[in-house]
Amino acid sequence: MNLDEARRLDAADPLKEMRNQFHIPTHEVGGRSEEDVYFVGNSLGLMPRRVDEYLQVELEKWKSLGVRGHFEGEQPWVSYHELLAQPMANLVGAKVDEVITMNTLTVNLHLMMATFYRPTRKGNNARNKILIEDHAFPSDQNAVESQVKWHGLDPVETIIRVAPNEGEQLISTEKIVAVIEQHSASLAVVLLPGVQYYTGQVFDMKAITRAAKQFDIVVGFDLAHAAGNIPLELHDWDVDFAAWCTYKYLNSGAGSMAGCFIHERHASNQELNRLAGWWGHDKSTRFLMDGKFNPIPTAEGWQLSNPPILSLAAIRASLDVFESVGDFSLLREKSVAMNRFFRDCLKARLGDRVQTITPLEQSGCQLSLEVNFGGVDGKAIYEQLEARGIRTDWREPNVIRAAPVPLYNSFEEIWKFVETLDKCLQES
Repeated sequence: MNLDEARRLDAADPLKEMRNQFHIPTHEVGGRSEEDVYFVGNSLGLMPRRVDEYLQVELEKWKSLGVRGHFEGEQPWVSYHELLAQPMANLVGAKVDEVITMNTLTVNLHLMMATFYRPTRKGNNARNKILIEDHAFPSDQNAVESQVKWHGLDPVETIIRVAPNEGEQLISTEKIVAVIEQHSASLAVVLLPGVQYYTGQVFDMKAITRAAKQFDIVVGFDLAHAAGNIPLELHDWDVDFAAWCTYKYLNSGAGSMAGCFIHERHASNQELNRLAGWWGHDKSTRFLMDGKFNPIPTAEGWQLSNPPILSLAAIRASLDVFESVGDFSLLREKSVAMNRFFRDCLKARLGDRVQTITPLEQSGCQLSLEVNFGGVDGKAIYEQLEARGIRTDWREPNVIRAAPVPLYNSFEEIWKFVETLDKCLQES
C-alpha cells in the first residue's frame, strides 16, 4: 500500500467533494499552516460550513423579532425541532413519529429508563435486572446504577454485566444471547451500545433484540458511536428505545442536543408512565396552561422543555449535509473501503508492532490500536502523533482510537497517518 494507491482511491471517490463542506482544523509547520489529519470524529465531528449560515439566520431572527421569533418567520422556533425529524429518522432507520431531538444523551437514557425500567420485586416472576456490558461507558454505568438505586434496589444484585470471555477483548453475540437466556426470567431491560466505545466493535443489534424479545424483555441501545457511523434499522429490528448524541459522527458541535428513538407501539401509547414536561403536551392545547398533561402520541411526548434553537440549527445544518449525500449506503461503502485500506497499510508498514483490536466484520469508522512494540508507551506515541498534527484520541488503559470519517477524510490521510505512526515508533 503506497501513496499512489491512496491518491488513486481518492480520485475515484464519489464523495470526495463532501470534504469541502467542512472546516478542517490546521496546525503550524515551519511557519506555514497545514490541515490536520483529523481522525477523531468519533469524539467530536468537524464543523459543517453550513452551520455559520444557519446560526446567523436564527441570531438575526432573535435580533429583529425577539419573542415573536417563536411564531413568526419562515421557520418559527416553536416548531423548529420538527425540521429535524425526517432526516434524523432516515439516519437511524425509524419512522418520523419515532424520533425526537431533545436534551442530552444521558438525560434521554434516564427518561427512557423512567418509562421502560419498571422493576417488579415479588414472587417467582419478579423482573428487576438490567443487562449492560462490563466495560460500558462510565456515564451509562452511572445512569443505570442510579436508576437501580432510585428503585431501592442493590446495583450489585440487580445489574448483570456481560464481559468478554477470559483472554479476549470482544464480546461475541453468542455470549450476549447466552446471558440473556440465562437470566431471561429476571431481566427487565437490556441496555447495550450499538458500537463499543473502547474497542470499536459493532454489536449485532438485530440479533440481540430478537433474542431478548423472545422473553418479552425491553431492549434499548446507546448509539453514541453508531448514529451517523453505521446503517441502523431501529424500527425494523423492533428495538424499544435508543438514544444518541449528535456531536460525534453527526457533526453538530460540542455538547449539542441529543436524539432519541421510541418505537411507535410505545410512542403512540399515551398511558405510558414518563417523566413529563410541558413541551411534551398536546400542541393544540399546550398554551392553555391548565396544568393537565396530555402527551403528544409520538416520540415528542417525552419532551420536557422547549429546546435551544441555536443547537437545533447546528444539528439541522449537519443533517442537511447527510441529506445531500442521498443514500447512506454510499457513506457506508466508503467507510468499509477506508477501513480495509487502513488495515492493509498498517499490516504492510508496521507488521505486528501495532495490533488492531476492532474486528474486521464488526467495525464502523473507528479502529482501536494497541502499540505492541518492545515496551513502547502507547500514550507517548499518541502524544507524538498529536504533536505532528495527527488528531486521534487516547483511552485508558492502552488504546489509540483513530476514526477516518467518510464525509471528510481521505485515503491519503490514512496513508499519512500510518507513515507518521511508523516514524514515531522508530524514534521511540
